[in-house]
Amino acid sequence: MTSIRHHSHRSTGHLLALFTILIWGTTFVSTKVLLVEFTPIEILLFRFLIGYVILCIIYPRFQWIVSIRDEALYICAGLCGVTLYFLIENLALVYTTASNAGIIVSVAPFFTAVFAHFFLDGEKITRRFLAGFAIAICGIILVTFNGSYMLQLNPVGDLLAFIAPVVWAIYSVLMRKISSRKVHMIGATRKVFFYGLLFMLPALFLFDFELNLARFYHISNISNLLFLGVGASALCFVTWNQAVKLLGAIHTSVYIYVVPVITVVSSALILHERLTWVSILGASLTLYGSYVSESNSRKNKKNFTLCKLHRNA
Repeated sequence: MTSIRHHSHRSTGHLLALFTILIWGTTFVSTKVLLVEFTPIEILLFRFLIGYVILCIIYPRFQWIVSIRDEALYICAGLCGVTLYFLIENLALVYTTASNAGIIVSVAPFFTAVFAHFFLDGEKITRRFLAGFAIAICGIILVTFNGSYMLQLNPVGDLLAFIAPVVWAIYSVLMRKISSRKVHMIGATRKVFFYGLLFMLPALFLFDFELNLARFYHISNISNLLFLGVGASALCFVTWNQAVKLLGAIHTSVYIYVVPVITVVSSALILHERLTWVSILGASLTLYGSYVSESNSRKNKKNFTLCKLHRNA
């Protein structure tokens, strides 16, 4: 019975992670449309503000502070996963190309695995995971450049892009620790959003921010902000955090490899961008690398669970 329940939980985790990545992989379309009239910090603030309001409506129950240590986890998760990650990523795009940033940010699963290896029980790095990582990165490089073969080094922007996945890895480990406390995941995500928004306020004075209500009269702006706020933020952060709870930080992070593939496919379908044999080859390598890393994580997770059951018997 325990084995059946474990398999069901893992299947649910896979579906949640895949659903989240499918949404996150298409958010660039909405962001690209909004950047015509909104600055990156404005999109970030309105997106998570909408997400926070939605989560408050869905889960209005007040959450008391259990302990300073637990609250510190939420504070750090909000700072890393909401404020720093998206600000650093957006700032990196100012100084470097989207191609460079896309490749560098895609190494997030590797950093997640490193932090999880040292700070989480039952999540260890193995050779198979590293092999899958190498294959996936090769595929991501092909997908991102899409046959152009042009690499432009931008030290400042590339360094910022390199820091972003490190910050996301810290967030993933923090959410794994938070979920182990058997909290309500919607309530936990709402609290993370709250602290993320608090840390975002000082950034409004450092970047261009303007409360121009006339922009909200356009249906296109409203619809894209709602998609980012309700779908990509409120819904997807909950589903992603739940997937981390069910699968583990390393196993869930492997799905990040698939984002460039979804981006290329959606670009071809929605924006009619060129799709070459190089990008198709890259997508195939990326998916295969994801499978290699994922199968490794599945095996590790199964062995850890069996050992845990044996100890409890």
